[in-house]
Amino acid sequence: MASRPLRKTLGGVVTYLVWIFMSVFTLLPIYWMFVVSARSRVELFGGPNLIQTTFFAENYLKPLSNPAYRGYLVNSLIIATSNAVLVMILAIMATYALSRYRLKGDANIFFWTITNRMAPPAVFLLPLFLLYTRVIKIGEWSLFDTHIGIILIYCVFNLPFAIWLLKGTIDGIPAELDEAALVDGANTLTVIVRIIVPLAAPTIAISGILSWIFAWNEYLFAATLTSVNARTITTGLAEFVTVTGTNWGEMAAMAVVAILPGLLFLSLVQRYIVTGLTFGAVKE
Repeated sequence: MASRPLRKTLGGVVTYLVWIFMSVFTLLPIYWMFVVSARSRVELFGGPNLIQTTFFAENYLKPLSNPAYRGYLVNSLIIATSNAVLVMILAIMATYALSRYRLKGDANIFFWTITNRMAPPAVFLLPLFLLYTRVIKIGEWSLFDTHIGIILIYCVFNLPFAIWLLKGTIDGIPAELDEAALVDGANTLTVIVRIIVPLAAPTIAISGILSWIFAWNEYLFAATLTSVNARTITTGLAEFVTVTGTNWGEMAAMAVVAILPGLLFLSLVQRYIVTGLTFGAVKE
């Protein structure tokens, strides 16, 4: 009998050791990025040292004084926020229709809606590039290198996930609430705004948060479908790699600046993320 508590203790120790290893493995690259961003070029090539005691502020001040990089940050903020708002609005409308109306092949509609997330994004690069530069073109204007162009493609990839999140929540809201409101003279839009949105608010919020994070961090589509006007901060990091070498300190500094909004945002809303992902159905 004495071996059972021992096995339980050993199992707990092993579990904690695994979690510690995974935490270090995950956080060490982020920590090293902060260290590199605080070092001068001489310190970077002076030998490995995990402890940083000085701070080389020029790595931050020089890029942030450049209007181009400030513009990249503004572009990222505009694109990520617009994408999140658009995804939430469209997801609510689409999910309400799929949940409340019985359409021919509605199960297939829901399935085909989420299939575009099954293919790797790289598959869509060439068709989208041709679509943006040659097909959707009016004179000299096209969707290439525009805010609306990148917002739309992010919406296409985020919307299925948002619909999938919302489907179970809205299915769990009793249809009798809708019917009672319609009897009282409300229209469909009023039902959605005053009944569905408040009851499904946690899930709607998490869909918006995850959409914002995806758009802020995304690189592949931003690098392919933008060049100057709609360039984001993630693609701007590539400019630190030049023919004369790589400016590791400034690149790391701008990478820190790029991840700080997401980290701050997540730290403020992390409990709402758990609430949104575990939000249960409303019981009758």
